[in-house]
Amino acid sequence: MTDAIFSAAISASTALDATATAARLPWLPLATEIEALLSDDSVAVPVRTVVRLPGGAALFVMPAADNAVAITKLITLTPANAGTGRPTIQGDVVVFDVATGERRLVLDGPTVTARRTAAVSLLAALRLAPCTTGPLLVVGAGVQGLAHVDAFVHGLGVKEVWISSRSATSAEALARHARSLGARARVTDDPDAALAHCPLVVTCTPAHAVVLHATPRDDAFVAAVGAYTSAMAELSPALCRHFAAQGRIVVDTSDAAHEAGDLLQAGLDVAVLPTLRDVVRGADAPRRGPMLFKSCGWGGWDLAAARLALAGDVGAGERTAG
Repeated sequence: MTDAIFSAAISASTALDATATAARLPWLPLATEIEALLSDDSVAVPVRTVVRLPGGAALFVMPAADNAVAITKLITLTPANAGTGRPTIQGDVVVFDVATGERRLVLDGPTVTARRTAAVSLLAALRLAPCTTGPLLVVGAGVQGLAHVDAFVHGLGVKEVWISSRSATSAEALARHARSLGARARVTDDPDAALAHCPLVVTCTPAHAVVLHATPRDDAFVAAVGAYTSAMAELSPALCRHFAAQGRIVVDTSDAAHEAGDLLQAGLDVAVLPTLRDVVRGADAPRRGPMLFKSCGWGGWDLAAARLALAGDVGAGERTAG
Protein backbone atom coordinates (compact mmCIF):
# COMPACT_ATOMS: atom_id res chain seq x y z
CA MET A 1 0.00 0.00 0.00
CA THR A 2 1.45 3.37 -1.01
CA ASP A 3 1.62 6.24 1.48
CA ALA A 4 -1.11 8.09 -0.43
CA ILE A 5 -3.49 5.12 -0.34
CA PHE A 6 -2.75 4.51 3.35
CA SER A 7 -3.41 8.17 4.20
CA ALA A 8 -6.69 8.08 2.28
CA ALA A 9 -7.74 4.94 4.16
CA ILE A 10 -7.03 6.51 7.52
CA SER A 11 -8.85 9.71 6.58
CA ALA A 12 -12.06 7.70 6.12
CA SER A 13 -12.21 7.62 9.91
CA THR A 14 -11.27 10.30 12.43
CA ALA A 15 -7.53 10.22 13.16
CA LEU A 16 -6.64 12.12 16.33
CA ASP A 17 -3.17 13.37 17.16
CA ALA A 18 -1.74 13.35 20.69
CA THR A 19 -3.41 16.61 21.73
CA ALA A 20 -6.81 15.68 20.33
CA THR A 21 -6.59 12.19 21.86
CA ALA A 22 -5.81 13.64 25.30
CA ALA A 23 -8.76 16.04 25.00
CA ARG A 24 -11.09 13.04 24.61
CA LEU A 25 -9.70 11.39 27.76
CA PRO A 26 -10.10 13.70 30.81
CA TRP A 27 -8.93 12.09 34.03
CA LEU A 28 -12.02 11.50 36.16
CA PRO A 29 -14.29 10.51 33.25
CA LEU A 30 -11.62 8.07 32.11
CA ALA A 31 -11.35 6.55 35.60
CA THR A 32 -15.14 6.27 35.64
CA GLU A 33 -15.16 4.54 32.23
CA ILE A 34 -12.53 2.07 33.42
CA GLU A 35 -14.68 1.36 36.47
CA ALA A 36 -17.72 0.80 34.24
CA LEU A 37 -15.77 -1.55 31.97
CA LEU A 38 -14.87 -3.74 34.96
CA SER A 39 -18.60 -4.27 35.55
CA ASP A 40 -19.33 -5.08 31.88
CA ASP A 41 -19.60 -8.83 31.26
CA SER A 42 -19.50 -8.37 27.47
CA VAL A 43 -15.83 -7.30 27.54
CA ALA A 44 -13.42 -9.76 25.92
CA VAL A 45 -9.66 -9.20 26.05
CA PRO A 46 -7.44 -11.86 24.45
CA VAL A 47 -3.89 -12.31 25.65
CA ARG A 48 -1.69 -9.66 24.06
CA THR A 49 0.86 -10.67 21.45
CA VAL A 50 4.42 -9.49 22.01
CA VAL A 51 6.93 -9.81 19.17
CA ARG A 52 10.51 -9.35 20.33
CA LEU A 53 12.55 -7.16 17.99
CA PRO A 54 16.31 -6.65 17.63
CA GLY A 55 18.01 -4.32 20.09
CA GLY A 56 15.62 -5.04 22.95
CA ALA A 57 12.58 -3.51 21.20
CA ALA A 58 9.14 -5.12 21.02
CA LEU A 59 5.94 -4.95 18.99
CA PHE A 60 2.72 -5.19 21.04
CA VAL A 61 -0.62 -6.21 19.52
CA MET A 62 -3.49 -5.79 21.98
CA PRO A 63 -7.09 -6.45 20.81
CA ALA A 64 -10.22 -6.02 22.96
CA ALA A 65 -13.96 -5.73 22.39
CA ASP A 66 -17.36 -5.40 24.01
CA ASN A 67 -20.83 -5.61 22.45
CA ALA A 68 -20.45 -2.25 20.71
CA VAL A 69 -16.77 -1.38 20.29
CA ALA A 70 -13.72 -3.34 19.08
CA ILE A 71 -10.14 -2.07 19.21
CA THR A 72 -6.61 -3.07 18.46
CA LYS A 73 -3.66 -1.27 19.95
CA LEU A 74 -0.56 -1.65 17.81
CA ILE A 75 2.53 -0.10 19.37
CA THR A 76 6.29 -0.48 19.41
CA LEU A 77 8.41 -0.16 22.53
CA THR A 78 11.97 0.88 21.69
CA PRO A 79 14.05 1.44 24.86
CA ALA A 80 17.06 2.50 22.77
CA ASN A 81 15.16 5.68 21.83
CA ALA A 82 15.55 7.04 25.37
CA GLY A 83 17.54 10.25 25.25
CA THR A 84 17.44 10.50 21.46
CA GLY A 85 14.40 12.74 21.13
CA ARG A 86 12.39 9.87 19.63
CA PRO A 87 9.56 8.42 21.76
CA THR A 88 10.15 5.00 23.29
CA ILE A 89 6.48 4.10 22.62
CA GLN A 90 4.96 4.72 19.18
CA GLY A 91 1.81 3.50 17.45
CA ASP A 92 -1.98 3.75 17.30
CA VAL A 93 -5.23 2.46 18.74
CA VAL A 94 -7.72 1.65 15.96
CA VAL A 95 -11.38 1.74 17.04
CA PHE A 96 -14.19 -0.08 15.21
CA ASP A 97 -17.98 -0.11 15.47
CA VAL A 98 -19.04 -3.72 16.13
CA ALA A 99 -22.47 -3.42 14.47
CA THR A 100 -21.23 -2.04 11.16
CA GLY A 101 -17.57 -3.02 11.13
CA GLU A 102 -16.76 0.62 10.40
CA ARG A 103 -13.48 2.09 11.59
CA ARG A 104 -14.51 5.05 13.72
CA LEU A 105 -11.35 6.45 15.28
CA VAL A 106 -7.59 6.19 15.19
CA LEU A 107 -6.16 7.34 18.51
CA ASP A 108 -2.57 8.24 19.34
CA GLY A 109 -1.17 5.09 20.96
CA PRO A 110 1.38 6.64 23.36
CA THR A 111 -1.21 9.13 24.63
CA VAL A 112 -3.76 6.40 25.26
CA THR A 113 -1.13 4.28 27.03
CA ALA A 114 -0.01 7.11 29.30
CA ARG A 115 -3.47 8.33 30.21
CA ARG A 116 -5.20 4.99 30.71
CA THR A 117 -2.32 3.72 32.88
CA ALA A 118 -2.45 6.78 35.13
CA ALA A 119 -6.27 6.69 35.19
CA VAL A 120 -6.15 3.06 36.40
CA SER A 121 -3.84 4.18 39.23
CA LEU A 122 -6.24 7.05 39.94
CA LEU A 123 -9.21 4.68 40.15
CA ALA A 124 -7.26 2.36 42.44
CA ALA A 125 -6.35 5.30 44.69
CA LEU A 126 -9.96 6.49 44.80
CA ARG A 127 -11.07 3.01 45.78
CA LEU A 128 -8.22 1.88 48.01
CA ALA A 129 -5.99 4.68 49.33
CA PRO A 130 -6.36 5.30 53.09
CA CYS A 131 -5.29 8.93 52.52
CA THR A 132 -5.92 10.63 49.17
CA THR A 133 -4.71 14.14 49.98
CA GLY A 134 -0.98 13.52 49.63
CA PRO A 135 1.79 14.49 49.53
CA LEU A 136 2.46 12.37 46.46
CA LEU A 137 5.86 10.78 45.78
CA VAL A 138 6.54 9.97 42.11
CA VAL A 139 9.60 7.83 41.39
CA GLY A 140 10.42 8.20 37.70
CA ALA A 141 10.09 11.43 35.76
CA GLY A 142 9.31 10.19 32.27
CA VAL A 143 6.02 10.04 30.37
CA GLN A 144 4.29 7.99 33.05
CA GLY A 145 5.60 10.23 35.82
CA LEU A 146 4.09 13.23 34.03
CA ALA A 147 0.77 11.44 33.46
CA HIS A 148 0.50 10.38 37.11
CA VAL A 149 1.24 13.87 38.40
CA ASP A 150 -1.51 15.21 36.13
CA ALA A 151 -3.96 12.47 37.14
CA PHE A 152 -3.42 12.79 40.89
CA VAL A 153 -3.40 16.59 40.92
CA HIS A 154 -6.54 16.88 38.75
CA GLY A 155 -8.29 13.75 40.00
CA LEU A 156 -7.47 13.81 43.73
CA GLY A 157 -6.64 17.47 44.28
CA VAL A 158 -3.10 16.68 45.48
CA LYS A 159 -1.33 19.89 46.49
CA GLU A 160 2.22 18.66 47.13
CA VAL A 161 4.42 16.44 44.94
CA TRP A 162 7.83 14.93 45.67
CA ILE A 163 9.80 13.70 42.64
CA SER A 164 12.73 11.29 42.41
CA SER A 165 14.52 10.35 39.20
CA ARG A 166 17.90 9.09 38.04
CA SER A 167 17.95 12.21 35.84
CA ALA A 168 18.12 15.44 37.83
CA THR A 169 17.14 17.37 34.70
CA SER A 170 13.98 15.28 34.21
CA ALA A 171 13.09 15.56 37.90
CA GLU A 172 13.38 19.35 37.85
CA ALA A 173 11.31 19.54 34.65
CA LEU A 174 8.53 17.46 36.22
CA ALA A 175 8.66 19.58 39.36
CA ARG A 176 8.17 22.70 37.26
CA HIS A 177 5.21 21.03 35.57
CA ALA A 178 3.66 20.17 38.93
CA ARG A 179 4.05 23.79 40.03
CA SER A 180 2.35 24.92 36.81
CA LEU A 181 -0.67 22.89 37.94
CA GLY A 182 -0.76 24.78 41.24
CA ALA A 183 0.95 22.14 43.39
CA ARG A 184 4.03 22.58 45.55
CA ALA A 185 6.88 20.41 44.28
CA ARG A 186 10.30 19.31 45.42
CA VAL A 187 12.98 16.98 44.07
CA THR A 188 14.48 14.32 46.31
CA ASP A 189 17.39 11.97 45.66
CA ASP A 190 16.28 9.60 48.45
CA PRO A 191 12.86 8.10 47.68
CA ASP A 192 13.13 5.68 50.61
CA ALA A 193 13.40 8.60 53.04
CA ALA A 194 10.48 10.34 51.31
CA LEU A 195 8.18 7.40 52.15
CA ALA A 196 7.91 8.74 55.70
CA HIS A 197 6.35 11.95 54.38
CA CYS A 198 4.21 10.72 51.47
CA PRO A 199 1.11 8.53 51.89
CA LEU A 200 0.60 8.48 48.10
CA VAL A 201 3.38 6.86 46.03
CA VAL A 202 3.73 5.97 42.35
CA THR A 203 6.73 4.10 40.92
CA CYS A 204 6.90 4.43 37.14
CA THR A 205 10.51 3.76 36.23
CA PRO A 206 11.91 1.55 33.43
CA ALA A 207 12.24 -1.09 36.19
CA HIS A 208 15.88 -1.83 35.46
CA ALA A 209 16.57 -1.83 39.21
CA VAL A 210 14.72 -1.75 42.53
CA VAL A 211 13.97 1.84 43.58
CA LEU A 212 12.08 1.36 46.86
CA HIS A 213 13.22 -0.68 49.87
CA ALA A 214 12.05 1.14 53.00
CA THR A 215 8.96 0.41 55.09
CA PRO A 216 6.02 2.62 54.02
CA ARG A 217 3.64 4.51 56.29
CA ASP A 218 0.70 2.60 57.73
CA ASP A 219 -1.61 4.79 55.63
CA ALA A 220 0.42 4.41 52.43
CA PHE A 221 -0.97 3.68 48.98
CA VAL A 222 1.71 2.61 46.49
CA ALA A 223 0.91 2.16 42.78
CA ALA A 224 3.78 0.20 41.18
CA VAL A 225 3.52 0.70 37.43
CA GLY A 226 6.93 0.25 35.81
CA ALA A 227 7.45 -3.54 35.94
CA TYR A 228 5.32 -5.60 33.56
CA THR A 229 7.30 -8.85 33.15
CA SER A 230 8.46 -11.48 35.61
CA ALA A 231 12.07 -10.30 35.16
CA MET A 232 11.35 -6.66 36.07
CA ALA A 233 10.96 -5.10 39.52
CA GLU A 234 10.80 -1.67 41.16
CA LEU A 235 10.03 -2.77 44.74
CA SER A 236 12.30 -4.92 46.87
CA PRO A 237 11.11 -8.43 47.80
CA ALA A 238 11.12 -7.50 51.48
CA LEU A 239 8.89 -4.48 50.79
CA CYS A 240 6.40 -6.60 48.84
CA ARG A 241 6.29 -9.17 51.63
CA HIS A 242 5.67 -6.34 54.13
CA PHE A 243 2.58 -5.28 52.19
CA ALA A 244 1.36 -8.88 52.11
CA ALA A 245 1.87 -9.37 55.87
CA GLN A 246 0.92 -5.97 57.26
CA GLY A 247 -1.48 -4.53 54.70
CA ARG A 248 -3.03 -5.43 51.41
CA ILE A 249 -2.04 -6.10 47.80
CA VAL A 250 -4.38 -5.69 44.82
CA VAL A 251 -3.31 -6.40 41.22
CA ASP A 252 -4.80 -4.80 38.13
CA THR A 253 -5.84 -8.08 36.42
CA SER A 254 -5.29 -11.81 36.73
CA ASP A 255 -2.54 -11.50 34.09
CA ALA A 256 -0.35 -10.27 36.95
CA ALA A 257 0.08 -13.93 37.92
CA HIS A 258 2.79 -14.19 35.26
CA GLU A 259 3.67 -10.49 34.74
CA ALA A 260 4.08 -8.89 38.20
CA GLY A 261 7.83 -9.27 38.60
CA ASP A 262 7.95 -7.35 41.89
CA LEU A 263 5.57 -9.81 43.53
CA LEU A 264 6.83 -12.96 41.82
CA GLN A 265 10.41 -12.23 42.82
CA ALA A 266 9.19 -11.82 46.41
CA GLY A 267 7.86 -15.38 46.32
CA LEU A 268 4.22 -14.33 46.65
CA ASP A 269 1.32 -16.35 45.23
CA VAL A 270 0.04 -13.69 42.85
CA ALA A 271 -2.77 -15.85 41.51
CA VAL A 272 -4.69 -15.64 44.80
CA LEU A 273 -4.49 -11.85 45.11
CA PRO A 274 -7.63 -9.76 44.51
CA THR A 275 -7.89 -7.79 41.27
CA LEU A 276 -9.24 -4.31 40.64
CA ARG A 277 -12.33 -5.98 39.18
CA ASP A 278 -12.89 -7.73 42.53
CA VAL A 279 -12.65 -4.37 44.28
CA VAL A 280 -15.10 -2.67 41.89
CA ARG A 281 -17.58 -5.54 42.17
CA GLY A 282 -17.34 -5.62 45.97
CA ALA A 283 -15.85 -9.12 46.09
CA ASP A 284 -12.75 -8.10 48.06
CA ALA A 285 -12.94 -7.42 51.79
CA PRO A 286 -10.98 -4.32 52.88
CA ARG A 287 -8.04 -4.62 55.26
CA ARG A 288 -6.16 -2.10 57.36
CA GLY A 289 -2.55 -1.13 56.79
CA PRO A 290 -0.47 -0.04 53.82
CA MET A 291 -1.92 -0.68 50.36
CA LEU A 292 0.02 -1.86 47.29
CA PHE A 293 -1.60 -1.71 43.85
CA LYS A 294 0.44 -3.59 41.25
CA SER A 295 -0.31 -2.53 37.67
CA CYS A 296 1.01 -4.48 34.67
CA GLY A 297 -1.22 -3.20 31.84
CA TRP A 298 -4.18 -4.73 30.00
CA GLY A 299 -5.94 -4.21 26.68
CA GLY A 300 -9.20 -3.59 28.54
CA TRP A 301 -7.87 -0.24 29.72
CA ASP A 302 -7.35 0.76 26.07
CA LEU A 303 -10.90 -0.35 25.29
CA ALA A 304 -12.21 1.88 28.10
CA ALA A 305 -10.27 4.81 26.63
CA ALA A 306 -11.72 4.09 23.19
CA ARG A 307 -15.26 3.96 24.59
CA LEU A 308 -14.81 7.34 26.22
CA ALA A 309 -13.19 8.83 23.12
CA LEU A 310 -16.08 7.61 20.98
CA ALA A 311 -18.57 9.18 23.34
CA GLY A 312 -16.82 12.50 22.79
CA ASP A 313 -16.84 13.12 26.53
CA VAL A 314 -14.55 16.12 26.84
CA GLY A 315 -15.96 17.41 30.13
CA ALA A 316 -13.64 18.76 32.78
CA GLY A 317 -14.23 16.00 35.27
CA GLU A 318 -17.83 16.63 36.30
CA ARG A 319 -18.36 12.91 36.78
CA THR A 320 -16.51 11.17 39.58
CA ALA A 321 -15.19 7.65 40.02
CA GLY A 322 -16.19 5.42 42.89
